[in-house]
Amino acid sequence: LVKQEPVSLGSGCHRLTFSPTELMSRYVPKETGYDVPKDGWRICLAHEFKEKRKPFQAKDVSLSNVLGHIGLGIRYLKWWYKKTQVEKKAPFIDMFRAQPLRQIYGVPLGGIGGGTITRGWRGEFCRWQLNPGMYHYKTVVANQFTVCLRRDGLTVYQQVLSVERPPTLQGWNWGYCGEYAFYHALYPRAWTVYHLPGQNVTLTCRQVSPVIPHDYQDSSLPVAVFVWDIENKNDYPLDVSIMFTMVNGSGCKDDKGGGHWNEPFHLEKEGEAVSGVLLHHCTTVNPYTLCMAAREQPDREISHQTAFSPKGTCGGLWSDLIKDGRLDSPTGQCPPTPKGEKVAAALAVGCSVPAQGHNALEFCLAWDMPKIMFGSRERVHIRRYTRYFGTNGDAAPSLSHYALTHYRQWERSIDEWQQPILQDSSLPSWYKSALFNELYFVADGGTVWTELPEDSDVSGGVRTEDGGLPAQPAVVKEYGRFAYLEGQEYRMYNTYDVHFYASFALIMLWPKLALSLQYDIAGSVVQHDPTERLHLMSGRYSSVKAKNVVPHDIGDPDDEPWQRVNAYLIHDTADWKDLNLKFVLQVYRDFHLTQDTQYLQDMWPICQAVMESEMKFDLDGDGLIENSGYADQTYDGWAVTGPSAYCGGLWLASVCVMCKMARMVDSEEAYQRYRDILDRGSAAFDKLLWNGQYYNYDSSGRDLSNSVMSDQCAGHWFLRASGLGEGEYQAFPKEKIHSALKSVFDLNVMSFAGGQMGAVNGMRPEGVPDHSSVQSDEVWIGVVYGLAATMIYEGMRDEGMRTAEGCYRTVWERLGMAFQTPEAYCEKGIYRSLAYMRPLSIWAMQLALDASHKDQTTSDQTGKNDREQGPN
Repeated sequence: LVKQEPVSLGSGCHRLTFSPTELMSRYVPKETGYDVPKDGWRICLAHEFKEKRKPFQAKDVSLSNVLGHIGLGIRYLKWWYKKTQVEKKAPFIDMFRAQPLRQIYGVPLGGIGGGTITRGWRGEFCRWQLNPGMYHYKTVVANQFTVCLRRDGLTVYQQVLSVERPPTLQGWNWGYCGEYAFYHALYPRAWTVYHLPGQNVTLTCRQVSPVIPHDYQDSSLPVAVFVWDIENKNDYPLDVSIMFTMVNGSGCKDDKGGGHWNEPFHLEKEGEAVSGVLLHHCTTVNPYTLCMAAREQPDREISHQTAFSPKGTCGGLWSDLIKDGRLDSPTGQCPPTPKGEKVAAALAVGCSVPAQGHNALEFCLAWDMPKIMFGSRERVHIRRYTRYFGTNGDAAPSLSHYALTHYRQWERSIDEWQQPILQDSSLPSWYKSALFNELYFVADGGTVWTELPEDSDVSGGVRTEDGGLPAQPAVVKEYGRFAYLEGQEYRMYNTYDVHFYASFALIMLWPKLALSLQYDIAGSVVQHDPTERLHLMSGRYSSVKAKNVVPHDIGDPDDEPWQRVNAYLIHDTADWKDLNLKFVLQVYRDFHLTQDTQYLQDMWPICQAVMESEMKFDLDGDGLIENSGYADQTYDGWAVTGPSAYCGGLWLASVCVMCKMARMVDSEEAYQRYRDILDRGSAAFDKLLWNGQYYNYDSSGRDLSNSVMSDQCAGHWFLRASGLGEGEYQAFPKEKIHSALKSVFDLNVMSFAGGQMGAVNGMRPEGVPDHSSVQSDEVWIGVVYGLAATMIYEGMRDEGMRTAEGCYRTVWERLGMAFQTPEAYCEKGIYRSLAYMRPLSIWAMQLALDASHKDQTTSDQTGKNDREQGPN
């Protein structure tokens, strides 16, 4: 280290006069225009989560369940070996290599569909999804922000703003004391507040990504902005520099592949100028450019280091900054890296901060990967943002310029969206945090948003006598194609049985993307892929995709999504009972919320086709479908036999919706047909499943058929979300729904884990979890949020909030699973499938709250009118 006196190079945790908790409320920057909000997820950088859970593994299966799945285990093992060792591919679900729990993640960077980079709550760049749908979990140590304070021309303090003490880069000053900083997340923004011990200076890094509801341009941009607000509480001015360092790559092996190079850049247009460094990552497939940039202003000094090696001590870069608060700024590009070597770059921005005053510095991180290929490398896809910034791979400077000159506008839009909810005093703080922070998955769910190719046909050229779907529906052509993963570990795009729950976030916030996704699903319904393949559960061969049934998913990003659907091969999902029904329910729900009549007209024949396919599951002709005896729905590890509460309820709700749509398209014949089925099916449903308090899990008469399923009212939930469920379009008696929900609350919620962990999937009437399967004794967070929404619709708001709160407290506060909410957890010990799609269903709660507020407003207005009119 080069020392210049007086210098404070250490970050020792000197005892201050207040605790870390006090710091989190005291050190909030003022007068910045964007203070740290009151609501959100907040954590001290020194925090350590006490509970360390492990991922679900085969050894966690009970002996009885193991005996029932020996064949599956053998077949999966053979398939896994072939996939990983012969084909050198990643399995779509890897049961042997589950991701361990790392309690480190924070708000991901970037908009929707252009890839994401996750920055941890301690400041590390630690999760990468640049190649579409494929994740790399690696903390790149050299990717950091460093602060340099200077007084009267001398450096008095220089510190990497990281609590880590890595074995590399020993020439830097590591080990910032995390007790004096806190992180605050309210997606799509995050704030990190650092008090610099002994310096009387507070830094607040505000991280902004353009994720804006109903915005289909800026929301697609692969950019993020870091705004550093500096508060100087001293009686003398300071010169403050922030240095941003970044490795050319993402910490994976191709960082050392050779041929990567960096160059400085300057771009001026529309009266604004930005400058920085471009890091060109030159891989054969999916090359990209990272861009570090800052906006030029008269009172800011921007300097850079085009290239440095991120190994060894890196003392030269540290000394360069400590000398005068700036970097040497060499001109020209660096030579391409030799194989086996990495290269990094640095950007520093400095300003003066007056005594007892404020100032701010701005950085942008952008990445440009305009053309992508999935794992098959068969086709080139064009990302959505290229519509505005081109496909040549040279857009990074323009992206950063646009971000730095528009992020204030983004924040105004974000505030306009969030403030009505944040200011609603009737909503608890935990709910506001959950509602916005769970939305991270829309961008960080392996998400791709691409332009529709000119030669593309959503139905693969299949047309019925009536014409069928247009080859390029207007909404798909205008807004592109959208796909997101079931989960970061369950690598299938647009998994439809799960999207049923998650879809509320899309239809409420980006409805055009929701409709586009529906057209893609509808197009695949009419197609048939006769290729025979082995299904691992049954051991039987059957076709990949049957005609006139909804696919399970639209493909694996390690293959060729949209072109080859149904990456899931554990079950033959053509026999699943819920997929077709969930399509019909979403079609009408989406129409109800968008009032898009063209969409309804296009989807009506598809709905008729999938309902005809579903009819074959009504084996006895009583108007109610039956389950097959194995796990033939989204609970794919929980067997169900005969008519069931879950699938039977979805069936009745779908028939009810078909009645409504038949009337809307003026098909009285269809209405009468479905009305007859609804009447007969409702009677059978009550007779076979209602036990006086709730609907039995199934009607098989097995010992466990009377288990209490938390998701038994899913069909009614969707009817209420679609403005139905009462009067003519009612499938379930209101008093029975209320009784069932009360049973679920009393047993699945309050009798499980002291009422503190949400609702367990299956509960026995005697008050113990149903341990008959690996899924019946799990809590599914996304199902719980849907259950809470149903309770809210039925006037059980307090119970709904209590139910959902248990999941939020468990995931975010107790288990340290922020920004990786899993599919499931058990009461003790394990979780399953980190970073999962289904918890986006929390937006169904907001839809229910909006509806109840509207109903209350209407009721209040009616009462007011009655009072004003007086007695008759």
